[in-house]
Amino acid sequence: MRIWKRSFGREMNDKVLSLLGLATRSGNLVSGEYMTEKAVKAYKAYLVIVSSEASDNTKKKFTNMCSFYEVPLYFYGTKDALGHCMGKEFRASVAVTDKGFAGSIIKKLECEK
Repeated sequence: MRIWKRSFGREMNDKVLSLLGLATRSGNLVSGEYMTEKAVKAYKAYLVIVSSEASDNTKKKFTNMCSFYEVPLYFYGTKDALGHCMGKEFRASVAVTDKGFAGSIIKKLECEK
């Protein structure tokens, strides 16, 4: 059995990135700093994922915002990985706007800890 690796070092069967790709195709994912912030403040986000490569200012901003609005926040992957799973350029932050997808992704994130 061969394991293919992407340019960002993750195995091709990364479940979190696969679920983010499915959420994108179903219209349940927003990306980019502005759209993520807008979804959180409109109480539409059930999960926020910020790239582990994001700047300290971005991490602090989303940590404070997600704490205030009581939205789960995880630091995961690279900017390229988050963008690639969506079929776009690099992304520093994404918000999942579907409760079911958010729950599944949180389970996978907790398993990887």
